[in-house]
Amino acid sequence: MKTVVITGSARGLGFEMAKVFRKNNFNVVISDLNEEKLKKAKEELEKIESDGKVSYTLCNVTKSDDISNLIDFAKKEFEKIDIWINNAGVNQPEKPIWELTEDEINFVLNVDLKGAIMGSKLALLQLQKDGGGAIYNIEGYGSNDAMMLGLSIYGTSKRAITYFTDALAKESQEKNTNVIVGKLSPGIMITDFIVNALGDKEKINLSEKTKKVYNILGDYPDVVANFLVTEMIKNTKNGVRIAWLTNKKAAWRFMTSGFNKRDFFSDNNKYLGR
Repeated sequence: MKTVVITGSARGLGFEMAKVFRKNNFNVVISDLNEEKLKKAKEELEKIESDGKVSYTLCNVTKSDDISNLIDFAKKEFEKIDIWINNAGVNQPEKPIWELTEDEINFVLNVDLKGAIMGSKLALLQLQKDGGGAIYNIEGYGSNDAMMLGLSIYGTSKRAITYFTDALAKESQEKNTNVIVGKLSPGIMITDFIVNALGDKEKINLSEKTKKVYNILGDYPDVVANFLVTEMIKNTKNGVRIAWLTNKKAAWRFMTSGFNKRDFFSDNNKYLGR
């Protein structure tokens, strides 16, 4: 039985991916910063009928020791890691670059970029030692050079993730590690991530212009997770990019937005914590 480890998976896309892996009879290791949320997530996952098991542990991806402990925990629980997903991430406050504090900039870059880099490095070392596996990193706004006020540091981290993941895939192939490396491009997901900055430390009041774009291009995380996980399970190629919101799909959404009205920002949207 195969095992997947997902960072930042007590909620949002990470949690929804864990659900789909569970339905596909994987052992699932979830991790996050909040033990109460992890316990609740584990309980929800265990309601899903599966041949696999669920375990969780705390992990702060800005600390290499925590990542190493997560790897050791997964190995102890299930002997081998088959898929490692660097999903943990935080949003930035909706401010221009010069209004962000140094601490805010450091926090976003440490979680979104350095966390994925160190997670990839340490996971690859373990997967290589165990005979192979797969590592996936999450692209995001900025990966394709798109720019928007209030997303510049987050976008910088995601543009770097794209380059880093491509470079890691190339190096992994050249060194014959037997570890495939790929990118997951989920597009815009309607979760509490888009209305919370720096984890849960600061609320973001989205402009009507931003909401309009999200209503056109956004999707709920369960829909996106089902697609991404299905593709990951069957993928055997190194350097792959698994994209939900393709350019063709985005263009079609804009073309049809006049009569295909959607409103994700209603008062009863569970994914936004309402």
